[in-house]
Amino acid sequence: MEGITAKGALNMQPTLTKTAETTIGQVLSRFAAGDPSIFELIADDVDFRIDHFRDEADTSWQLANSREALMGVIVRLGQEVFPKGTEALGIDVFALGDGWHLTRFNQRFFYGERQCDVTSVTFIISHETDGLLDYFRENVTNIVNV
Repeated sequence: MEGITAKGALNMQPTLTKTAETTIGQVLSRFAAGDPSIFELIADDVDFRIDHFRDEADTSWQLANSREALMGVIVRLGQEVFPKGTEALGIDVFALGDGWHLTRFNQRFFYGERQCDVTSVTFIISHETDGLLDYFRENVTNIVNV
């Protein structure tokens, strides 16, 4: 299949997009920078969740259904998971069409749960409307001790 086949249909060939031109790219860049203006890019009714693949960590609290609830999740992530912040090693955003994106986020951080430096690659499916992130599903594929 090539590109968009019907009005509003998803692009079957993901297109690498400039990170700064997408809301998800800006959100992740601001997250890595510890920039509190990140919340200006979040919809009031955001649907947010982080899942881990084959990891023992309790992630049941890593979800939110509003900007206010997400603020609480981000604060807790900062305290428990990223006490020294994070360094973005790569943010690759692929446009899927109709506001949907697939993002590969590669990062390095001091993991509070393990008390050591790690790298992690995650895949994020997100949606944005009018410049606001309204859907976010992050799948953490691995957390590797450095």
